[in-house]
Amino acid sequence: MAHDAPLSPLAPKGFPDMPAVEGVRFAAGAAGIRYKGRTDVMLALMDKGTTVAGVFTKSKCPSAPVDWCRAKIKSGKARALLVNSGNANAFTGKKGADAVKLAAKLAAAGAGAKESEIFMASTGVIGEPLDASKFDGVIAKLAAAARPDAWLDAARAIMTTDTFPKVATATAEIGGVAVRISGMAKGAGMIAPDMATMLSFVFTDAPIGADALQAMLSKSVQGSFNAITVDSDTSTSDTLLLFATGAAAKRGAPKIEAAGDRRLASFRKALDAVLLDLAHQVVRDGEGARKFVGVEVTGADSAKAAKRIALAIANSPLVKTAVAGEDANWGRVVMAVGKAGEKAERDKLAIWFGDVRVAHKGLRDPAYDEAAASAVMKRQEIDIRVDLGLGAGAAKVWTCDLTKEYVAINGDYRS
Repeated sequence: MAHDAPLSPLAPKGFPDMPAVEGVRFAAGAAGIRYKGRTDVMLALMDKGTTVAGVFTKSKCPSAPVDWCRAKIKSGKARALLVNSGNANAFTGKKGADAVKLAAKLAAAGAGAKESEIFMASTGVIGEPLDASKFDGVIAKLAAAARPDAWLDAARAIMTTDTFPKVATATAEIGGVAVRISGMAKGAGMIAPDMATMLSFVFTDAPIGADALQAMLSKSVQGSFNAITVDSDTSTSDTLLLFATGAAAKRGAPKIEAAGDRRLASFRKALDAVLLDLAHQVVRDGEGARKFVGVEVTGADSAKAAKRIALAIANSPLVKTAVAGEDANWGRVVMAVGKAGEKAERDKLAIWFGDVRVAHKGLRDPAYDEAAASAVMKRQEIDIRVDLGLGAGAAKVWTCDLTKEYVAINGDYRS
């Protein structure tokens, strides 16, 4: 299914060069979980001493792998990551929990690690039992074949309705020593900002303790993965894991245990950049998407209010279908602001499509030009900006349009 879909018109023109992150190796294989003729399982192996942090879905119906990861992450230690596509292993009861245990046992054997150091994620159809015995034999081969440069193979193996693999990388410095942060993500539908809005796995060779890693990750997601939405639906399986192998310590990088350490400034910036890059790629691959839309709200009562209003606009089917139809229907933006449940005053509201101000002080802009507004809507990338004129609260979120293809993809997902 994933590989049959035409490439999203918003896809990046190419993939970044993904150099090895010292201390981690990848492999991808086919276990026949749901798809035929494609890879559907990915294994990442990490060196001893690797620390881990994570954020997970806020769904009240989490998958069995999410339950497993939440329990294991408390130790802050990791040696392997096992991810499958085609079956979410969610809403699967005791069978789902047993499947996770078997998968962890097989992965631990393959990695030569403890089961408590194995992390897992599954993506795909909800409610169908996962036959973890299909991993038997496959994992041992993956462990033997794992190599530091297999980034794109790993990213492709975790795709479902995605049309392209998503990878990003950046460098930073800690104590004058260069460190690398690289990651992959999957996600195209059931994407709403309730952390994490898909699957994403990020790796660094920086020597950072688990608590510091967790604090930075929890903060960084707010402006990236928690600021995107494709369809307002939050998955049962959302998982974002950050692994730090510590290999840069051999090159003189200091081990850092406190998130507030000033030596982490460069690292924090690079982490933000990688997560935002991956989050934008998820939106650009939104199911059926043809337009990439930034929604910026300023002048709100508070930053929290600004974000809530921005998401009301970004999640509105009426706003998103207007964008799909290239219709500069700013009345739908007014509607979304009004229903958001946050403080707003009609007669102070201003709205822009791109650099064209369409509404001002509660009225259509006196200089409104339909042709100029329509020209903005024909772009592949569109910015919608709203100023409430009330305070200093500001937020930005990203979304895509809602097209007939979205309905077709999701009407046919299980068949």
